[in-house]
Amino acid sequence: MATELGTKLEFMGEIVRVEPVMGDSVLTTFVAPDWAVRAAEPGQFVQILSRDPQSTDPLLRRPYSVYRTDISAGTMTVLVRPYGRGSAWLCEQPLGAVLDVMGPLGSPFAVRPRTERLLMVAGGVGAAPLLMLSEVAVRAGKQVTYLMGAQDAGTLLPASELPEEVEYVVATIDGSMGHTGFVTDLVPAYLGWADQVFSCGPEPMFRSLRDVVHRHRLGDRPDVQMAVERPMACGIGACLGCVVETRRGMRTACVDGPAFDMDELIWG
Repeated sequence: MATELGTKLEFMGEIVRVEPVMGDSVLTTFVAPDWAVRAAEPGQFVQILSRDPQSTDPLLRRPYSVYRTDISAGTMTVLVRPYGRGSAWLCEQPLGAVLDVMGPLGSPFAVRPRTERLLMVAGGVGAAPLLMLSEVAVRAGKQVTYLMGAQDAGTLLPASELPEEVEYVVATIDGSMGHTGFVTDLVPAYLGWADQVFSCGPEPMFRSLRDVVHRHRLGDRPDVQMAVERPMACGIGACLGCVVETRRGMRTACVDGPAFDMDELIWG
């Protein structure tokens, strides 16, 4: 069931699948209108009202990157980790529950027409938009290497989630799988291969990635796009609660982003 609300961007979607993934996280799949499923692009997100219908707490919607869409089934999937009250509520919703959703929102990743080799750098729930980008790129006949970092093997994205054509390389802090250390330790070996780099994860990972890229790339290639993680109360640029500092001034992550060129961002 998917029904439209007051604006074209709002709809009600019934949960049709809930799957545990990456330790304490879940993949929540819900029915969405055809226009929303077809419009969603890698890097965009939806805002979900994460509370019981009779409650006003939490008051504001919560943002979740689009993990996957299925046009034939008419569904969207989001990756949810129970960080706070809203996400914890969403993780607990059963099959048949109906979600109040707004989206897709935001500016997607931009893949240049001549790009053939894409490098993904993911951390935590930042795996979500890069999973969708990987699937789109593979369908377009492009080569993808997906690097992911996590605390331990149990919190990594399962390799089975990615298309089999994707090269999947992981790093764990405790050494339980792949490289022992940070995912950004893996990046230098791929910078000469990649036409473009796409990243999503926590801000410390972005800072580390920026430093690694500046030390090892030639000139300004490959360019790097980062999908920033910010609290997004409204999702439409009205509240200014998600602004990021760029070389062109302050920009809203929910409208101007969440995907930004790395060299445009100012981290202080």
